[in-house]
Amino acid sequence: MAASHLPRHIQNMSEASALEPHWGYADRAVPCTNDPGSCAYLDVVYRSHDLGMYYTGIIWATIGSILLVWAITRQVCRRQTSGVRLPAAQAGEDPKVRGSALQRLSSAIRAYARRYLLPDASRTIFGRTTRTQVLTLTVLTGYLTIWSFVGIVYGKWVTPVKKLPGVYNTRTSLGPFADRVGVLAYALTPLSIMLSSRESILSLVTGLPYQSFNFLHRWLGYIIFAQSALHTIGWCVVELRLYQPQPQVGLDWIKQLYMIWGVIAMFFLTIMVVLSTPWGIRLTGYEIFRKAHYVLAMLYIGACWGHWEQLKVFLLPSLIVWFLDRAIRLVRTALLHYNFLPSGNMGLRYADANITFLPDEKSGDVVRLDFEHPQDAWNVGQHFYLCFPESSIWQAHPFTPLSLPVYNADTQKHSYVFRAKKGETKRIAELSARRAARSLQKLEGQSESKADAQLSVVVNGPYGEHITRDLPSDTNVLCIAGGTGITYVLPVLLDLAARPRTPDRHISLVWVCRHRKDLEWVAPELEILKLEAKTLGLKMHVFLTRAAEEHEGVADPNVLPGKPKENDEGAKEKHITHEIRPTGSSSSGSSCFSGDRLSLHGVSMSDLMLDHVLNRPNLEEIVKDFVQQNVRGRTQVFASGPGEMVSELRKVVAGVNNGGKVWKGEERWDVRLTCDDRLEW
Repeated sequence: MAASHLPRHIQNMSEASALEPHWGYADRAVPCTNDPGSCAYLDVVYRSHDLGMYYTGIIWATIGSILLVWAITRQVCRRQTSGVRLPAAQAGEDPKVRGSALQRLSSAIRAYARRYLLPDASRTIFGRTTRTQVLTLTVLTGYLTIWSFVGIVYGKWVTPVKKLPGVYNTRTSLGPFADRVGVLAYALTPLSIMLSSRESILSLVTGLPYQSFNFLHRWLGYIIFAQSALHTIGWCVVELRLYQPQPQVGLDWIKQLYMIWGVIAMFFLTIMVVLSTPWGIRLTGYEIFRKAHYVLAMLYIGACWGHWEQLKVFLLPSLIVWFLDRAIRLVRTALLHYNFLPSGNMGLRYADANITFLPDEKSGDVVRLDFEHPQDAWNVGQHFYLCFPESSIWQAHPFTPLSLPVYNADTQKHSYVFRAKKGETKRIAELSARRAARSLQKLEGQSESKADAQLSVVVNGPYGEHITRDLPSDTNVLCIAGGTGITYVLPVLLDLAARPRTPDRHISLVWVCRHRKDLEWVAPELEILKLEAKTLGLKMHVFLTRAAEEHEGVADPNVLPGKPKENDEGAKEKHITHEIRPTGSSSSGSSCFSGDRLSLHGVSMSDLMLDHVLNRPNLEEIVKDFVQQNVRGRTQVFASGPGEMVSELRKVVAGVNNGGKVWKGEERWDVRLTCDDRLEW
C-alpha cells in the first residue's frame, strides 16, 4: 500500500497542493487546510515520527558502536594474554605478589564485578540468570524508555467535527506516543532475530557463545510485546473514544486493510509470548514450542509488513538473518556428512555410533555413543547438535563430546553420554536398549566375532566457545561436575594432560554422581587421567550421593567399575580396584582436601581421593579450600551439572572473589567461572 494512498488522520488530500514525504510514514498534505487545532496536532504527529526515525538510527548506531569497541578490546586483550608468562622465580617476583599495577587494577576490578554480578538474580522472575544479564536488560530497558518519550510535544487539542455542529474531536499526544513505541517495536525486531540465531553474528564479534544471548532474546521479545500492546491500546483509545462520532469512526477504522493486518500481527505476537512462558513450554513440550515459535515468528513479521509496509526496512533484515541462519546450518551439516559411501562414491552419509546402554531404573537409563567421523577438530568446550534419523529427523539436541579433539587428524573420535529423561532422549534410550539386546543375542551365538549395536547419527556443529584457549599456563584449574555434566569438564582435563606440566599448578576434579556404577560412563577417560594424574598433579574427588542405595550383593565395597581386578582374570565386567582408607568427609565438616588419601593402581595415594557421602558435597568449602592451597596464579573453575548446582557455584565463586587481595598481588583470589548451564543434562 503506497504511503500517499493511506487515509491518515484528518488530512484533506483534495485541497493539498503537494505531498510532503516522511520516511516510514504516510505522506503529509501541504499546506494544511484544517482548523488551527488540527494543524497544530499534525505538526506534532509528523515531527514526533521524524524524530522517532532518527532515534532508531541512534539506537542501532549505539549497538554497532558497542559491538565495535567490544571486538577491538577483545583482540587487544587476547594479544596481551597470548604471551608466555615466566615462572615467578625466573621473573624475579614474589610468587604471591605478581603483575604490574595496571594488571592488578584490571584484575581487581573484574574480581569486584564478579563478586556482585555473578550470582543469580531474582529466580522467581528471571530464572537461573546472573545479575550481569539482568543488569544488561535493565540498561537496555532504560535506554529504550528514554527514546519512547523524548522529543514528543505533549498537549491536548479539541477540534470541531466538520458538518456536525456541537461535536468535537479530542486530539492528544497519545497518538504520537503510540506511533513511537510501534516504530521501536519494528526497529528491535532484527535485534531479536540476531539474539536467537545459532549461527550468530554476535558470537563472531563478541566471542560469547550463542546461548549467552537467549536470555536477552526472550526478554527483548517481552519488550516488543509491551511496545506493541501500548501501540494497540493507544490507537484503540484514540479511534474508539477520542475521535467522534462513535461508533462510526471506530467501525470505519477497524475495517481498513492495514488495521486487519495489525490485529493479525498482534494475535501472532500474543500467542508467541504465551507459549514462551515456562508454563507454556511445559504445557506444549519444548520441541512443539520451538517449531511453533519459528512459524509464528515468520507469520508475525509478514503480518507486520502488511500492517505498515513503510517500515519494511526493519522487517527485511529480520527475514534475511533468519533464513541465513537456517541455510548455514543446513550447509554445514551437509558438508560435515559429505563423505565416501560404502560403494566408493562420494555422497551424504550418516555417522554410525556404537551404543553402550547402561540401564538405571531409578534415575533414568544412560546411553553412551562412540563413533569416528572424518572432519576437522573442534575446540574444547564446544558442543554439537545430534539428530537421530531412526527416531525423528525433526529434532536435534545439544551434546558436549567428552572426547578430546585431535588437531591435524583426518578423523575425529566422538563420545557422548546422556541420561534418558523424556521425549527424544527417552526414545533414543529405548531404541538403544533394543539394539543392545539384539547385539547381545547375536554375540551369544557367535564364538569368535563380536556383534556391535549401532545407531545412525547426524551431526551439526560445532558451536560454543573455546574454553581453554586463553587459559594461562599458571592458572589453577578446578573442575566440578554433576552427573552427566562430567562430559563438559573431562575434555578440559584431557587437554591439560596433553600440555607440558606447569610447576605449582593445582588441578582438581570434583564429580558428584549417584552410584559407583556411574563411573562406567567415562571409564576409558578416567583410565587416561589415572595414568597422567601424577605427572599432571591432578587430584580427583568423587562424591557418591546415593551410596546407601547400593544393592547388598556387592561383596567388596572398594570395587568400582572400570578395570578388572588382578585376582579376577575371568571377570567379564570391567572394574577399577581402589584401596580405600579413612578419608575426611564434607558431611562431617572436615575439608575434602585434607586427611588420608586413596590410591588407584599405578597412582600414588596423593593423586586420588574418593569420598562416600550420603549428601551432596559442600561446594563452598571445596572452592575455598582449593583457592587457599594455591601458591600463585589465578583460579579457573569449570562447571557443569544440574541448575541448582550451577546456581550455588555462582554464589560461591562470587563470594570467593576478593578484589582487595587481587590488588595486593594475590592472584589466586581472582576466581573465574566457566559453566555449561545451558544443556539439559
